[in-house]
Amino acid sequence: MVKNDAVIEPGFRPAERLIDLANAVRADPNLSRDALAGLLARHGESPDDLTEQAFSADDADGLRTAAARLAAVLSETDNDRAAHAINALLAACGARPRLSRHGGHAWHLHVDRGDDAGWADWFLASSALALAQILTAYGRVPWGECAASRCTTLYLGTGPGSARRYCSTACASRERVAAHRRRKREGA
Repeated sequence: MVKNDAVIEPGFRPAERLIDLANAVRADPNLSRDALAGLLARHGESPDDLTEQAFSADDADGLRTAAARLAAVLSETDNDRAAHAINALLAACGARPRLSRHGGHAWHLHVDRGDDAGWADWFLASSALALAQILTAYGRVPWGECAASRCTTLYLGTGPGSARRYCSTACASRERVAAHRRRKREGA
């Protein structure tokens, strides 16, 4: 499940899918094809598109590699470096905007090479587009890696208020309590 307070339009949410896939692959770099297919299904992919024939073990390998590559962008906190990394992803995917409608979905924007693009290419392109839209909408990088000492969860902080540092209120609270206890020990 996405740990964020994202304020994104209802419907298809590629940034949330990106965060979930990147966190899942970071937690288990060898995440099974079935686990990846289940995650994609939770994000609206059709069961017909997730059969072993339509989403093969090789597709899963490519998707894991793409998720790891995108996780590096999600760990970037500098606006300029993030923008350059996103531009590089869009260029590598041959990003040319086009409208697509398939699998019962409404018309939506694609930036991959075509409807026959592979899973990794599709995921890189759609995720890079989502990050580009978010970066330009907020004027800053609103994502990152949790600042809690024992957490490496990636988050998307596109909600109201100041920039986030933690993936969840639980991590933020744990860090505040730990800092309070440290100050008490040092002051005692």
